[in-house]
Amino acid sequence: MDPKGLQGMLEAAQKQAEQMQDQMKKTLVEASAGGGSVTVKMDGSKRVIAVKIDPEVVKAGDVEMLEDLVTAAVNEAGRKADEAMQGSMGQMLGGVDLGGMFS
Repeated sequence: MDPKGLQGMLEAAQKQAEQMQDQMKKTLVEASAGGGSVTVKMDGSKRVIAVKIDPEVVKAGDVEMLEDLVTAAVNEAGRKADEAMQGSMGQMLGGVDLGGMFS
């Protein structure tokens, strides 16, 4: 194989990886639980950006319920981030089905 051709392929792959990382940072999803009592915003790399909790939930004093709501909202946001990344990365790669690559 031609070394220059291999170098070109490596450079193209590196550029595509950088584009994917950039897309992951730009992709934002939001999910809620408990009818909007807890809302989580997450980026495509599954970093939690923000958590909002309705003060009424805190007033109820049910810590276990609040923990469950936060867990459910984070898990749903993670699922949405996976879906968003599969869609956008599939488009970047020309419609390739990435299956569970981001799960």
